[in-house]
Amino acid sequence: MKGLLRIWTSLFRYSGYSKTLSDDPAPQTHQQSEKYHGDGDAGETGFGKRHNLILLLFFGFSCIYAMRVNLSVAIVAMVKTRPKSKELHSLSDECPAPLPPPREDEQSPWESESAREFDWDEQSQGLVLGSFFYGYLLTNYLGGRLADRFGGRRIYGAGITLTAVLTLLSPVAARHSTGAFVLTRMLVGMAEGVTFPSMNMLVSYWIPPQERARSLTRIIGGCHVGTVVTLSLSGWFIQSEWGWPSVFYVYGALSLVWSWFWFRHTYDSPDQHPTITAAEKCYIKQGIGDHRGKMGLEVPWHSILTSVPFLVVVVSHIGHNWGFYCLLTELPTYLKNVQHFDMKQNGLLSALPYLVQWVFSLIYSSYMDRLLKEDRLSTVQVRKLSMVIANYFPMVSLLLMSWVGCDRWLAVVLICVTVGTTGASLCGMHCAFQELAPNFAGTLTGISNTLATIPGFLAPAVTGTIINNQQTLSRWSEVFHLASFVYFVAGTMYLVFISVETQPWNDTNAEKRRDLLKDNAELKTV
Repeated sequence: MKGLLRIWTSLFRYSGYSKTLSDDPAPQTHQQSEKYHGDGDAGETGFGKRHNLILLLFFGFSCIYAMRVNLSVAIVAMVKTRPKSKELHSLSDECPAPLPPPREDEQSPWESESAREFDWDEQSQGLVLGSFFYGYLLTNYLGGRLADRFGGRRIYGAGITLTAVLTLLSPVAARHSTGAFVLTRMLVGMAEGVTFPSMNMLVSYWIPPQERARSLTRIIGGCHVGTVVTLSLSGWFIQSEWGWPSVFYVYGALSLVWSWFWFRHTYDSPDQHPTITAAEKCYIKQGIGDHRGKMGLEVPWHSILTSVPFLVVVVSHIGHNWGFYCLLTELPTYLKNVQHFDMKQNGLLSALPYLVQWVFSLIYSSYMDRLLKEDRLSTVQVRKLSMVIANYFPMVSLLLMSWVGCDRWLAVVLICVTVGTTGASLCGMHCAFQELAPNFAGTLTGISNTLATIPGFLAPAVTGTIINNQQTLSRWSEVFHLASFVYFVAGTMYLVFISVETQPWNDTNAEKRRDLLKDNAELKTV
Protein backbone atom coordinates (compact mmCIF):
# COMPACT_ATOMS: atom_id res chain seq x y z
CA MET A 1 0.00 0.00 0.00
CA LYS A 2 2.85 2.40 0.83
CA GLY A 3 4.37 1.80 -2.59
CA LEU A 4 1.06 2.55 -4.31
CA LEU A 5 0.75 5.76 -2.30
CA ARG A 6 4.22 6.90 -3.37
CA ILE A 7 3.35 6.29 -7.04
CA TRP A 8 0.05 8.10 -6.65
CA THR A 9 1.73 11.04 -4.90
CA SER A 10 4.07 11.57 -7.85
CA LEU A 11 1.03 11.78 -10.14
CA PHE A 12 -0.61 14.38 -7.89
CA ARG A 13 2.63 16.35 -7.64
CA TYR A 14 2.72 16.56 -11.45
CA SER A 15 -0.85 17.85 -11.63
CA GLY A 16 -0.48 20.39 -8.82
CA TYR A 17 -2.35 18.39 -6.19
CA SER A 18 0.33 17.77 -3.64
CA LYS A 19 3.83 18.65 -2.57
CA THR A 20 4.46 16.16 0.19
CA LEU A 21 3.29 12.78 1.35
CA SER A 22 2.29 12.83 5.00
CA ASP A 23 1.66 9.91 7.32
CA ASP A 24 -1.72 9.46 8.98
CA PRO A 25 -1.99 12.11 11.69
CA ALA A 26 -3.58 11.63 15.06
CA PRO A 27 -7.26 12.55 15.39
CA GLN A 28 -7.72 16.30 15.83
CA THR A 29 -9.20 17.89 18.92
CA HIS A 30 -11.88 20.55 18.92
CA GLN A 31 -9.27 23.21 19.76
CA GLN A 32 -7.15 22.15 16.81
CA SER A 33 -10.22 22.35 14.58
CA GLU A 34 -10.86 25.91 15.75
CA LYS A 35 -7.28 26.78 14.85
CA TYR A 36 -7.82 25.86 11.20
CA HIS A 37 -11.26 27.43 10.84
CA GLY A 38 -11.25 29.71 7.84
CA ASP A 39 -7.85 28.51 6.63
CA GLY A 40 -9.10 26.73 3.52
CA ASP A 41 -5.70 26.53 1.87
CA ALA A 42 -4.25 24.54 4.74
CA GLY A 43 -5.90 21.38 3.55
CA GLU A 44 -4.97 21.85 -0.09
CA THR A 45 -1.22 21.26 -0.07
CA GLY A 46 -0.83 17.85 1.59
CA PHE A 47 -1.68 14.36 0.42
CA GLY A 48 -4.89 13.92 2.35
CA LYS A 49 -7.60 11.38 2.97
CA ARG A 50 -9.54 12.53 -0.06
CA HIS A 51 -6.54 11.53 -2.18
CA ASN A 52 -6.50 8.08 -0.57
CA LEU A 53 -10.16 7.76 -1.55
CA ILE A 54 -9.37 8.81 -5.12
CA LEU A 55 -6.58 6.23 -5.25
CA LEU A 56 -8.86 3.39 -4.11
CA LEU A 57 -11.65 4.51 -6.43
CA PHE A 58 -9.12 4.54 -9.27
CA PHE A 59 -8.10 0.93 -8.63
CA GLY A 60 -11.72 -0.02 -8.04
CA PHE A 61 -12.69 1.15 -11.51
CA SER A 62 -9.63 -0.62 -12.92
CA CYS A 63 -11.02 -3.84 -11.47
CA ILE A 64 -14.53 -3.04 -12.73
CA TYR A 65 -13.43 -2.53 -16.31
CA ALA A 66 -11.05 -5.48 -16.24
CA MET A 67 -14.00 -7.71 -15.39
CA ARG A 68 -16.21 -5.92 -17.92
CA VAL A 69 -13.99 -6.01 -21.04
CA ASN A 70 -12.19 -9.33 -20.49
CA LEU A 71 -14.88 -11.07 -22.50
CA SER A 72 -14.26 -8.82 -25.54
CA VAL A 73 -10.84 -10.49 -26.01
CA ALA A 74 -11.68 -13.90 -24.58
CA ILE A 75 -14.63 -14.38 -26.93
CA VAL A 76 -12.30 -14.33 -29.96
CA ALA A 77 -10.52 -17.38 -28.52
CA MET A 78 -13.73 -19.00 -27.28
CA VAL A 79 -15.76 -19.02 -30.51
CA LYS A 80 -15.25 -21.34 -33.47
CA THR A 81 -14.65 -19.80 -36.89
CA ARG A 82 -17.86 -19.91 -38.90
CA PRO A 83 -18.01 -20.28 -42.70
CA LYS A 84 -18.67 -17.06 -44.55
CA SER A 85 -22.13 -16.33 -45.86
CA LYS A 86 -22.66 -17.14 -49.51
CA GLU A 87 -24.14 -13.70 -50.10
CA LEU A 88 -22.36 -12.14 -53.07
CA HIS A 89 -20.13 -9.14 -52.52
CA SER A 90 -17.14 -7.57 -54.25
CA LEU A 91 -13.73 -8.96 -53.37
CA SER A 92 -12.53 -5.35 -53.13
CA ASP A 93 -14.86 -5.01 -50.15
CA GLU A 94 -12.61 -7.31 -48.13
CA CYS A 95 -9.07 -6.76 -46.90
CA PRO A 96 -6.57 -9.46 -47.88
CA ALA A 97 -4.70 -11.16 -45.07
CA PRO A 98 -1.12 -9.81 -44.99
CA LEU A 99 0.36 -13.27 -44.52
CA PRO A 100 -0.93 -16.79 -45.11
CA PRO A 101 -2.30 -18.39 -41.93
CA PRO A 102 0.15 -20.58 -40.01
CA ARG A 103 -0.02 -24.34 -40.26
CA GLU A 104 -2.03 -26.10 -37.59
CA ASP A 105 1.09 -27.49 -35.92
CA GLU A 106 2.56 -23.97 -35.68
CA GLN A 107 -0.44 -22.47 -33.95
CA SER A 108 -0.57 -21.78 -30.25
CA PRO A 109 -3.08 -24.04 -28.49
CA TRP A 110 -5.45 -21.12 -27.91
CA GLU A 111 -5.39 -20.17 -31.61
CA SER A 112 -6.26 -23.62 -32.92
CA GLU A 113 -9.83 -24.37 -33.91
CA SER A 114 -10.01 -27.33 -31.54
CA ALA A 115 -9.41 -25.05 -28.53
CA ARG A 116 -12.46 -22.94 -29.36
CA GLU A 117 -15.36 -24.41 -27.48
CA PHE A 118 -18.42 -22.44 -28.58
CA ASP A 119 -20.29 -22.29 -31.89
CA TRP A 120 -21.89 -18.85 -31.68
CA ASP A 121 -22.90 -16.80 -34.74
CA GLU A 122 -22.68 -12.97 -34.79
CA GLN A 123 -26.15 -12.55 -33.30
CA SER A 124 -25.35 -14.96 -30.47
CA GLN A 125 -22.04 -13.21 -29.83
CA GLY A 126 -23.90 -9.91 -29.71
CA LEU A 127 -26.24 -11.39 -27.10
CA VAL A 128 -23.35 -12.71 -25.01
CA LEU A 129 -21.41 -9.43 -25.23
CA GLY A 130 -24.52 -7.38 -24.48
CA SER A 131 -25.84 -9.53 -21.62
CA PHE A 132 -23.68 -7.65 -19.12
CA PHE A 133 -25.54 -4.45 -19.94
CA TYR A 134 -28.99 -6.01 -19.49
CA GLY A 135 -28.05 -6.54 -15.86
CA TYR A 136 -26.23 -3.22 -15.59
CA LEU A 137 -29.41 -1.47 -16.70
CA LEU A 138 -31.39 -2.81 -13.74
CA THR A 139 -29.35 -1.60 -10.77
CA ASN A 140 -28.01 1.86 -11.58
CA TYR A 141 -31.01 3.63 -10.12
CA LEU A 142 -31.08 1.24 -7.16
CA GLY A 143 -27.40 1.91 -6.53
CA GLY A 144 -27.99 5.66 -6.59
CA ARG A 145 -30.88 5.50 -4.14
CA LEU A 146 -29.01 3.17 -1.77
CA ALA A 147 -25.95 5.44 -1.90
CA ASP A 148 -28.05 8.56 -1.27
CA ARG A 149 -29.70 6.91 1.72
CA PHE A 150 -26.92 4.82 3.26
CA GLY A 151 -23.69 6.26 1.82
CA GLY A 152 -21.47 5.14 -1.02
CA ARG A 153 -18.78 3.12 0.76
CA ARG A 154 -20.69 -0.10 1.40
CA ILE A 155 -22.56 0.01 -1.90
CA TYR A 156 -19.45 0.59 -4.02
CA GLY A 157 -17.41 -2.05 -2.18
CA ALA A 158 -20.18 -4.66 -2.21
CA GLY A 159 -20.74 -4.16 -5.93
CA ILE A 160 -17.13 -4.89 -6.85
CA THR A 161 -16.79 -7.78 -4.39
CA LEU A 162 -19.86 -9.54 -5.78
CA THR A 163 -18.64 -8.87 -9.33
CA ALA A 164 -15.34 -10.55 -8.48
CA VAL A 165 -17.06 -13.68 -7.17
CA LEU A 166 -19.28 -13.95 -10.25
CA THR A 167 -16.30 -13.41 -12.56
CA LEU A 168 -14.49 -16.34 -10.94
CA LEU A 169 -17.56 -18.51 -11.62
CA SER A 170 -17.94 -17.39 -15.28
CA PRO A 171 -15.87 -20.17 -16.97
CA VAL A 172 -17.89 -22.84 -15.16
CA ALA A 173 -21.12 -21.16 -16.26
CA ALA A 174 -19.96 -20.87 -19.89
CA ARG A 175 -19.10 -24.55 -20.09
CA HIS A 176 -22.39 -25.50 -18.49
CA SER A 177 -24.55 -23.74 -21.09
CA THR A 178 -24.87 -20.54 -23.08
CA GLY A 179 -27.90 -19.58 -21.01
CA ALA A 180 -25.98 -19.99 -17.75
CA PHE A 181 -23.15 -17.83 -19.08
CA VAL A 182 -25.56 -15.11 -20.25
CA LEU A 183 -27.25 -15.17 -16.83
CA THR A 184 -23.88 -14.90 -15.05
CA ARG A 185 -22.85 -11.94 -17.18
CA MET A 186 -26.20 -10.29 -16.43
CA LEU A 187 -25.55 -10.75 -12.71
CA VAL A 188 -22.05 -9.27 -13.17
CA GLY A 189 -23.69 -6.26 -14.79
CA MET A 190 -26.19 -5.94 -11.95
CA ALA A 191 -23.37 -5.98 -9.38
CA GLU A 192 -21.36 -3.36 -11.28
CA GLY A 193 -24.42 -1.19 -11.87
CA VAL A 194 -24.29 0.28 -8.37
CA THR A 195 -20.69 1.49 -8.61
CA PHE A 196 -20.90 4.71 -10.64
CA PRO A 197 -23.83 6.18 -8.67
CA SER A 198 -22.20 5.38 -5.33
CA MET A 199 -18.89 6.86 -6.55
CA ASN A 200 -20.66 10.12 -7.41
CA MET A 201 -22.16 10.20 -3.95
CA LEU A 202 -18.72 9.80 -2.37
CA VAL A 203 -17.28 12.51 -4.63
CA SER A 204 -20.06 14.95 -3.66
CA TYR A 205 -19.05 14.54 0.01
CA TRP A 206 -15.27 14.42 -0.36
CA ILE A 207 -14.12 16.50 -3.36
CA PRO A 208 -14.41 20.33 -3.44
CA PRO A 209 -15.68 21.80 -6.74
CA GLN A 210 -12.30 23.34 -7.60
CA GLU A 211 -10.75 19.84 -7.63
CA ARG A 212 -13.68 17.95 -9.06
CA ALA A 213 -12.76 17.83 -12.76
CA ARG A 214 -9.26 16.52 -12.26
CA SER A 215 -10.36 14.23 -9.41
CA LEU A 216 -13.05 12.66 -11.57
CA THR A 217 -10.53 12.34 -14.37
CA ARG A 218 -8.16 10.42 -12.13
CA ILE A 219 -10.95 8.26 -10.72
CA ILE A 220 -12.44 7.43 -14.11
CA GLY A 221 -8.88 6.95 -15.34
CA GLY A 222 -9.13 3.61 -13.60
CA CYS A 223 -11.61 2.57 -16.30
CA HIS A 224 -9.01 3.38 -18.95
CA VAL A 225 -6.19 1.62 -17.11
CA GLY A 226 -8.33 -1.44 -16.48
CA THR A 227 -9.28 -1.54 -20.15
CA VAL A 228 -5.69 -1.06 -21.35
CA VAL A 229 -4.22 -3.68 -19.02
CA THR A 230 -6.96 -6.21 -19.72
CA LEU A 231 -6.87 -5.88 -23.49
CA SER A 232 -3.06 -5.90 -23.51
CA LEU A 233 -2.47 -8.88 -21.23
CA SER A 234 -5.46 -11.08 -21.94
CA GLY A 235 -3.83 -12.56 -25.03
CA TRP A 236 -0.83 -13.58 -22.94
CA PHE A 237 -3.01 -15.11 -20.26
CA ILE A 238 -4.94 -17.07 -22.87
CA GLN A 239 -1.65 -18.49 -24.15
CA SER A 240 -1.02 -20.07 -20.77
CA GLU A 241 -2.05 -23.60 -19.91
CA TRP A 242 -5.20 -22.20 -18.32
CA GLY A 243 -6.41 -20.86 -21.69
CA TRP A 244 -9.25 -18.35 -22.01
CA PRO A 245 -10.67 -19.02 -18.48
CA SER A 246 -7.54 -17.39 -17.03
CA VAL A 247 -8.79 -13.91 -17.97
CA PHE A 248 -11.70 -14.46 -15.60
CA TYR A 249 -9.66 -16.04 -12.80
CA VAL A 250 -6.89 -13.42 -12.72
CA TYR A 251 -9.06 -10.31 -12.69
CA GLY A 252 -11.60 -11.80 -10.30
CA ALA A 253 -8.88 -12.68 -7.78
CA LEU A 254 -7.23 -9.24 -8.01
CA SER A 255 -10.60 -7.58 -7.39
CA LEU A 256 -11.06 -9.54 -4.17
CA VAL A 257 -7.68 -8.25 -2.98
CA TRP A 258 -8.83 -4.70 -3.74
CA SER A 259 -11.97 -5.24 -1.64
CA TRP A 260 -9.89 -5.81 1.49
CA PHE A 261 -8.12 -2.46 1.09
CA TRP A 262 -11.39 -0.66 0.32
CA PHE A 263 -13.30 -1.70 3.41
CA ARG A 264 -10.27 -1.09 5.62
CA HIS A 265 -9.35 2.42 4.45
CA THR A 266 -12.50 4.28 3.31
CA TYR A 267 -15.34 6.22 4.97
CA ASP A 268 -18.53 7.80 3.67
CA SER A 269 -17.67 11.40 4.58
CA PRO A 270 -14.89 13.50 6.13
CA ASP A 271 -16.91 13.75 9.35
CA GLN A 272 -16.76 9.96 9.76
CA HIS A 273 -13.03 9.59 9.10
CA PRO A 274 -11.17 9.07 12.41
CA THR A 275 -7.74 10.36 11.31
CA ILE A 276 -8.45 13.18 8.86
CA THR A 277 -6.78 16.48 9.74
CA ALA A 278 -8.93 19.40 10.81
CA ALA A 279 -7.30 21.46 8.04
CA GLU A 280 -8.34 19.05 5.31
CA LYS A 281 -11.84 18.67 6.73
CA CYS A 282 -12.25 22.44 6.86
CA TYR A 283 -10.92 22.81 3.31
CA ILE A 284 -13.35 20.19 1.96
CA LYS A 285 -16.40 21.57 3.78
CA GLN A 286 -15.63 25.17 2.79
CA GLY A 287 -15.33 24.12 -0.85
CA ILE A 288 -18.51 22.06 -0.90
CA GLY A 289 -20.52 24.72 0.96
CA ASP A 290 -24.15 24.43 1.93
CA HIS A 291 -25.37 22.60 -1.19
CA ARG A 292 -24.38 19.23 0.26
CA GLY A 293 -27.22 18.27 2.62
CA LYS A 294 -28.02 15.19 4.64
CA MET A 295 -28.55 11.65 3.38
CA GLY A 296 -32.06 10.33 2.88
CA LEU A 297 -33.77 13.49 1.56
CA GLU A 298 -37.04 13.01 -0.26
CA VAL A 299 -36.45 12.88 -4.01
CA PRO A 300 -38.20 15.68 -5.97
CA TRP A 301 -39.22 13.42 -8.83
CA HIS A 302 -41.31 15.91 -10.75
CA SER A 303 -38.55 18.52 -10.70
CA ILE A 304 -35.90 16.03 -11.78
CA LEU A 305 -37.92 14.52 -14.63
CA THR A 306 -38.89 17.97 -15.97
CA SER A 307 -35.43 19.52 -15.58
CA VAL A 308 -34.16 20.41 -19.06
CA PRO A 309 -30.46 20.63 -17.99
CA PHE A 310 -30.61 17.16 -16.46
CA LEU A 311 -32.52 15.59 -19.38
CA VAL A 312 -29.96 17.04 -21.81
CA VAL A 313 -27.15 15.42 -19.81
CA VAL A 314 -29.00 12.10 -20.02
CA VAL A 315 -29.39 12.38 -23.81
CA SER A 316 -25.72 13.31 -24.17
CA HIS A 317 -24.74 10.40 -21.92
CA ILE A 318 -26.74 7.94 -24.04
CA GLY A 319 -25.23 9.19 -27.30
CA HIS A 320 -21.71 9.24 -25.93
CA ASN A 321 -22.04 5.67 -24.64
CA TRP A 322 -23.27 4.39 -28.01
CA GLY A 323 -19.94 5.12 -29.67
CA PHE A 324 -17.92 4.10 -26.62
CA TYR A 325 -19.61 0.72 -26.10
CA CYS A 326 -19.72 -0.01 -29.81
CA LEU A 327 -15.93 0.22 -30.02
CA LEU A 328 -15.30 -1.29 -26.59
CA THR A 329 -17.14 -4.53 -27.41
CA GLU A 330 -16.51 -4.81 -31.14
CA LEU A 331 -13.01 -3.42 -31.69
CA PRO A 332 -11.13 -6.74 -31.21
CA THR A 333 -13.51 -8.40 -33.68
CA TYR A 334 -12.99 -5.63 -36.26
CA LEU A 335 -9.21 -5.74 -35.96
CA LYS A 336 -9.13 -9.52 -36.33
CA ASN A 337 -11.75 -10.15 -39.01
CA VAL A 338 -11.39 -7.04 -41.18
CA GLN A 339 -7.83 -5.76 -40.71
CA HIS A 340 -6.43 -9.26 -40.01
CA PHE A 341 -4.25 -8.50 -37.01
CA ASP A 342 -3.21 -11.65 -35.20
CA MET A 343 -4.48 -12.21 -31.68
CA LYS A 344 -1.33 -11.02 -29.91
CA GLN A 345 -1.34 -7.77 -31.92
CA ASN A 346 -5.09 -7.57 -31.51
CA GLY A 347 -4.93 -7.28 -27.73
CA LEU A 348 -2.23 -4.61 -27.78
CA LEU A 349 -3.86 -2.56 -30.52
CA SER A 350 -7.30 -2.84 -28.91
CA ALA A 351 -5.77 -1.40 -25.74
CA LEU A 352 -3.91 1.45 -27.44
CA PRO A 353 -6.94 3.77 -27.98
CA TYR A 354 -7.83 3.56 -24.29
CA LEU A 355 -4.26 4.34 -23.30
CA VAL A 356 -4.44 7.43 -25.52
CA GLN A 357 -7.78 8.31 -23.90
CA TRP A 358 -6.33 8.08 -20.41
CA VAL A 359 -3.23 10.16 -21.13
CA PHE A 360 -5.26 12.75 -23.02
CA SER A 361 -7.83 13.05 -20.21
CA LEU A 362 -5.10 13.55 -17.59
CA ILE A 363 -3.39 16.33 -19.54
CA TYR A 364 -6.64 17.93 -20.66
CA SER A 365 -8.30 17.99 -17.22
CA SER A 366 -5.23 19.54 -15.58
CA TYR A 367 -5.18 22.25 -18.24
CA MET A 368 -8.92 22.95 -17.87
CA ASP A 369 -8.61 23.21 -14.09
CA ARG A 370 -5.78 25.73 -14.52
CA LEU A 371 -7.90 27.80 -16.91
CA LEU A 372 -10.72 27.77 -14.36
CA LYS A 373 -8.41 28.73 -11.51
CA GLU A 374 -6.99 31.64 -13.52
CA ASP A 375 -10.52 32.75 -14.56
CA ARG A 376 -9.58 32.51 -18.22
CA LEU A 377 -12.63 30.32 -18.89
CA SER A 378 -15.89 30.02 -16.99
CA THR A 379 -17.27 26.70 -15.81
CA VAL A 380 -19.91 26.59 -18.53
CA GLN A 381 -17.28 27.38 -21.19
CA VAL A 382 -15.09 24.51 -19.98
CA ARG A 383 -18.07 22.12 -20.05
CA LYS A 384 -19.07 23.16 -23.58
CA LEU A 385 -15.54 23.09 -24.99
CA SER A 386 -15.00 19.65 -23.48
CA MET A 387 -18.12 18.22 -25.08
CA VAL A 388 -17.28 19.76 -28.46
CA ILE A 389 -14.02 17.82 -28.37
CA ALA A 390 -15.64 14.68 -26.93
CA ASN A 391 -18.40 14.50 -29.57
CA TYR A 392 -17.37 16.25 -32.78
CA PHE A 393 -13.83 14.90 -33.01
CA PRO A 394 -15.05 11.26 -32.78
CA MET A 395 -17.84 12.11 -35.23
CA VAL A 396 -15.35 13.25 -37.87
CA SER A 397 -12.83 10.46 -37.32
CA LEU A 398 -15.52 7.77 -37.59
CA LEU A 399 -16.72 9.29 -40.86
CA LEU A 400 -13.15 9.10 -42.14
CA MET A 401 -13.04 5.37 -41.37
CA SER A 402 -14.94 4.81 -44.61
CA TRP A 403 -11.94 6.15 -46.56
CA VAL A 404 -9.36 4.04 -44.74
CA GLY A 405 -10.02 0.85 -46.68
CA CYS A 406 -7.36 -1.74 -45.93
CA ASP A 407 -4.79 0.70 -44.56
CA ARG A 408 -4.72 -1.08 -41.23
CA TRP A 409 -2.38 1.34 -39.44
CA LEU A 410 -4.34 4.40 -40.53
CA ALA A 411 -7.43 2.67 -39.18
CA VAL A 412 -5.68 2.25 -35.83
CA VAL A 413 -4.72 5.95 -35.80
CA LEU A 414 -8.30 7.06 -36.47
CA ILE A 415 -9.65 4.72 -33.80
CA CYS A 416 -7.13 6.19 -31.34
CA VAL A 417 -8.37 9.70 -32.21
CA THR A 418 -11.99 8.59 -31.83
CA VAL A 419 -11.56 6.97 -28.43
CA GLY A 420 -8.85 9.31 -27.16
CA THR A 421 -10.75 12.57 -27.62
CA THR A 422 -13.80 11.21 -25.78
CA GLY A 423 -11.68 11.59 -22.64
CA ALA A 424 -12.62 15.28 -22.67
CA SER A 425 -16.12 14.29 -21.53
CA LEU A 426 -14.78 13.85 -17.99
CA CYS A 427 -14.53 17.66 -17.85
CA GLY A 428 -17.95 17.95 -19.46
CA MET A 429 -21.10 15.97 -18.81
CA HIS A 430 -19.59 13.76 -16.09
CA CYS A 431 -19.33 16.78 -13.78
CA ALA A 432 -23.01 17.61 -14.19
CA PHE A 433 -24.49 15.36 -11.52
CA GLN A 434 -22.58 17.02 -8.66
CA GLU A 435 -23.17 20.50 -10.11
CA LEU A 436 -26.90 20.28 -10.80
CA ALA A 437 -27.90 18.63 -7.51
CA PRO A 438 -25.16 17.45 -5.13
CA ASN A 439 -27.79 16.20 -2.64
CA PHE A 440 -29.06 13.77 -5.28
CA ALA A 441 -25.83 13.07 -7.17
CA GLY A 442 -26.23 9.32 -6.66
CA THR A 443 -29.85 9.31 -7.79
CA LEU A 444 -29.14 11.45 -10.87
CA THR A 445 -26.21 9.25 -11.81
CA GLY A 446 -28.37 6.17 -11.34
CA ILE A 447 -31.08 7.50 -13.65
CA SER A 448 -28.62 8.64 -16.31
CA ASN A 449 -26.47 5.52 -16.14
CA THR A 450 -29.55 3.32 -16.37
CA LEU A 451 -30.68 4.91 -19.62
CA ALA A 452 -27.11 5.28 -20.93
CA THR A 453 -26.63 1.54 -20.45
CA ILE A 454 -29.10 0.77 -23.24
CA PRO A 455 -26.37 1.28 -25.91
CA GLY A 456 -24.31 -1.34 -24.08
CA PHE A 457 -26.55 -4.15 -25.31
CA LEU A 458 -28.19 -2.36 -28.23
CA ALA A 459 -24.95 -1.34 -29.99
CA PRO A 460 -23.54 -4.94 -30.16
CA ALA A 461 -26.94 -6.25 -31.24
CA VAL A 462 -27.28 -3.64 -34.01
CA THR A 463 -23.67 -4.24 -35.06
CA GLY A 464 -24.29 -7.99 -35.28
CA THR A 465 -27.40 -7.39 -37.39
CA ILE A 466 -25.56 -5.01 -39.74
CA ILE A 467 -22.53 -7.31 -40.14
CA ASN A 468 -24.65 -10.48 -40.47
CA ASN A 469 -21.63 -12.74 -41.01
CA GLN A 470 -20.27 -10.37 -43.67
CA GLN A 471 -16.95 -9.04 -42.34
CA THR A 472 -16.60 -6.45 -45.10
CA LEU A 473 -15.50 -2.82 -45.28
CA SER A 474 -18.92 -1.59 -46.37
CA ARG A 475 -20.75 -3.31 -43.51
CA TRP A 476 -18.36 -1.88 -40.93
CA SER A 477 -18.67 1.56 -42.56
CA GLU A 478 -22.40 1.44 -41.78
CA VAL A 479 -21.55 0.73 -38.14
CA PHE A 480 -19.15 3.69 -37.98
CA HIS A 481 -21.55 6.06 -39.78
CA LEU A 482 -24.33 5.28 -37.33
CA ALA A 483 -22.07 5.97 -34.34
CA SER A 484 -20.92 9.22 -35.97
CA PHE A 485 -24.51 10.41 -36.39
CA VAL A 486 -25.31 9.64 -32.74
CA TYR A 487 -22.26 11.64 -31.60
CA PHE A 488 -23.47 14.64 -33.64
CA VAL A 489 -26.99 14.63 -32.20
CA ALA A 490 -25.86 14.17 -28.60
CA GLY A 491 -23.15 16.83 -28.81
CA THR A 492 -25.40 19.44 -30.42
CA MET A 493 -28.18 19.03 -27.85
CA TYR A 494 -25.68 19.40 -25.00
CA LEU A 495 -24.27 22.66 -26.38
CA VAL A 496 -27.71 24.20 -26.80
CA PHE A 497 -29.32 23.35 -23.46
CA ILE A 498 -26.58 22.73 -20.86
CA SER A 499 -26.49 24.49 -17.46
CA VAL A 500 -23.92 24.31 -14.65
CA GLU A 501 -26.03 26.04 -11.98
CA THR A 502 -27.20 24.15 -8.88
CA GLN A 503 -30.90 23.59 -9.41
CA PRO A 504 -33.49 24.91 -6.91
CA TRP A 505 -34.85 21.41 -6.32
CA ASN A 506 -31.51 20.35 -4.83
CA ASP A 507 -32.95 21.62 -1.52
CA THR A 508 -36.29 19.84 -1.18
CA ASN A 509 -37.00 21.60 2.11
CA ALA A 510 -36.64 24.96 0.39
CA GLU A 511 -39.08 23.81 -2.30
CA LYS A 512 -41.58 22.79 0.36
CA ARG A 513 -41.21 26.16 2.11
CA ARG A 514 -41.81 28.01 -1.16
CA ASP A 515 -44.91 25.91 -1.88
CA LEU A 516 -46.21 26.54 1.65
CA LEU A 517 -45.68 30.30 1.36
CA LYS A 518 -47.43 30.27 -2.01
CA ASP A 519 -50.42 28.41 -0.55
CA ASN A 520 -50.61 30.82 2.41
CA ALA A 521 -50.52 33.80 0.08
CA GLU A 522 -53.36 32.35 -1.97
CA LEU A 523 -55.43 31.76 1.19
CA LYS A 524 -54.95 35.37 2.30
CA THR A 525 -56.31 36.66 -0.98
CA VAL A 526 -59.50 34.62 -0.63
